[in-house]
Amino acid sequence: MRYEPEYIAAVYQQNLFRAALSITHNVSDAEDAVQNTYLQYVKSTQQFDSEDHLRAWLFRTVSNKAKDIVKAFWHRSRTSLEDWMNDIPFATAEDRCLAEAVLKLPRNYSSVIHLYYYEDYSVKEIASILSISESAVKHRLQKGREKLREQLEKETKEEPVHA
Repeated sequence: MRYEPEYIAAVYQQNLFRAALSITHNVSDAEDAVQNTYLQYVKSTQQFDSEDHLRAWLFRTVSNKAKDIVKAFWHRSRTSLEDWMNDIPFATAEDRCLAEAVLKLPRNYSSVIHLYYYEDYSVKEIASILSISESAVKHRLQKGREKLREQLEKETKEEPVHA
């Protein structure tokens, strides 16, 4: 089964962008990874058994494209995290703080945390998407949560107290 590219863009664009951003930590690079994913889809003739199959293919592809961009020698220009975060609407200040903290994590932790918590992928699915073992995913989730907790506790201690 093939899906229309317009449908894929409408349904998956924001999620693919966030997944790519968790790897690249750069808005322009994340946009490039998503665009390259769409191009690969349009060029391919692959048939998909279900929408879950399509979704897994899209996230695996955008992750690989984002990694390729990060590895590229010309990967130098960066948009600040603060600039990007100002353009995204968040329901609460806590949501914004948590998203910023996740994106500040090292890439190998932020990508698995994003896929697990924001995209609801299982450990097995993340292992397949990122081409790593399930034990590596579990380890990265554990270490990522520890680093996230430390980072949030540090930021909480640094906040000025208002009387």
